[in-house]
Amino acid sequence: MIHEKITALLPESQASLTTYVVENSPEMEPDRVRPAVIICPGGGYEMLSDREAEPIAIKMMSFGFQAFVLHYSIKPAVYPLALKELAAAVRLVRTNHEVWHVDPERIIVAGFSAGGHLAANLGVSWQQPFLAEALQGANEEWRPNGLLLSYPVLSSGELGHQDSFRSLLADRYETEKAALSLETLVNEQTPPTFLWHTLEDGLVLAENSLLFAEQLRKFNIPYELHIFPRGGHGLSLGTPETANGNQHGIEASVVRWPELFADWVKWNI
Repeated sequence: MIHEKITALLPESQASLTTYVVENSPEMEPDRVRPAVIICPGGGYEMLSDREAEPIAIKMMSFGFQAFVLHYSIKPAVYPLALKELAAAVRLVRTNHEVWHVDPERIIVAGFSAGGHLAANLGVSWQQPFLAEALQGANEEWRPNGLLLSYPVLSSGELGHQDSFRSLLADRYETEKAALSLETLVNEQTPPTFLWHTLEDGLVLAENSLLFAEQLRKFNIPYELHIFPRGGHGLSLGTPETANGNQHGIEASVVRWPELFADWVKWNI
């Protein structure tokens, strides 16, 4: 396995990308290329959850993905630094697709909670000129081929998780939060999307996923949405492996989401 921590994604940031890459073997399809998943952990743009980082990468590897975890900039850093870091990470994976045995047209950006906002933000904004100017490249270099959004923060409206937007925007919160309500930014160039949420999530309401899916439907963007009946926020894999010290995060009803996602990728990405 190629397991390394790559820093200096951008000159102005401290972000890093950790690789979980299965090396090819002459005994097992030596020229195999795999889809890639770039994982953005959650944490309200205030911290990055370990429960939504390496365990997710290992799980994705078990389904045949090459996995990468992005440790992006959080508070006191403000928008759009993390978005530029994610774009740079996608470009890095695509540029190194031969080294990392990745299919360059099957790069999926995955996000959990506030990391879901970051992932979806690239999904709706990858073609914007400000990214090409900031990264001094062509937008296609960081275009995601798919999105995986797990109990994502998406809307900044009345049903949104306001603390995430306060951390992301700081003193620009009141004037700019509406512009980062991502359900309003879905467009015909948004990639196919897999979303899952729970009805019992009292921190980031399921309406975030529902509103986003409604807009995907309007633009005829392929998507799959699962609203599980039980479980609070931040479930990660829903297993004892990713439970916190208080055993929060164990929820049998959601443990199939990685399998559902992997099946969806086979037919949609």
